[in-house]
Amino acid sequence: MNLLFAIDDNVVDQLLTTVYSIKMNTPNTPLAVYVIQDTRLLQTDKITNFCQKLNIEYHPVMIDKSLFKDAPVTDRYPTTIYYRLLAHKYLPTNIDRILYLDIDILVINDLLPLYNLDMGDNLYAAANHAVTTTDLTDSFNKIRLGNSEAESYYNSGVMLMNLPLIREQVKADDIFTYINENKNTLLLPDQDVLNGLYGHQFKRIPDEIYNYDARMSVVYQTWSGGKWNLDWVIKHSVILHFCGRDKPWKSEYRGRYSGLYKHYSHLAQLV
Repeated sequence: MNLLFAIDDNVVDQLLTTVYSIKMNTPNTPLAVYVIQDTRLLQTDKITNFCQKLNIEYHPVMIDKSLFKDAPVTDRYPTTIYYRLLAHKYLPTNIDRILYLDIDILVINDLLPLYNLDMGDNLYAAANHAVTTTDLTDSFNKIRLGNSEAESYYNSGVMLMNLPLIREQVKADDIFTYINENKNTLLLPDQDVLNGLYGHQFKRIPDEIYNYDARMSVVYQTWSGGKWNLDWVIKHSVILHFCGRDKPWKSEYRGRYSGLYKHYSHLAQLV
């Protein structure tokens, strides 16, 4: 199972927590972790040692920033936003698929069914946070991003990538041009670009299973008529995504799943 992350040295511990949770809940599955970076991480030895102890392959994906010298860059759109969008250009060509994950994620059940998903002719598979998204919001995003063919607006924090097709169809010049032409309407730059250019080539996955927004537990339970309660989530949900500004590694975090996250974080530090 190939896993992709894009981090700096400030969130190495969070990366290790996420990877540890995957290792513990996706048993008997070899893991290869690819981490995008433009400068060798200062904590490379820590990541390497952690992965070696858990029998996980670790592959730094080094990106040359000068390759983006012609890309539009501002305070809101730093060069780093392009790394995830163009990761396929730097990954080994013998890899057919990879799962990108943000590092504010905890995996609590088997990830393999998502990884083995039949993607058909789609470039990506992702969730759209259907529970908290209205038809009006979807329509607004389609107009804002100029992609009326898109089924919905997808969260790019969990994204399965169909690399052979992406290598054929996702081009740097298209991305640079799109940002130049739409920079005044982009709110979440890299996520907006993916939805604006390729939203019609996404396969939808259920967010209550594979991108559960940990802020919205009450909304999920209400929307499901009480079915998606805490017991259901622990048994069925695979990915808890701690979206938003409040993060579970902060001492002041009081979300429903804070104890669960801190438990995995503690175990990861013991590796």
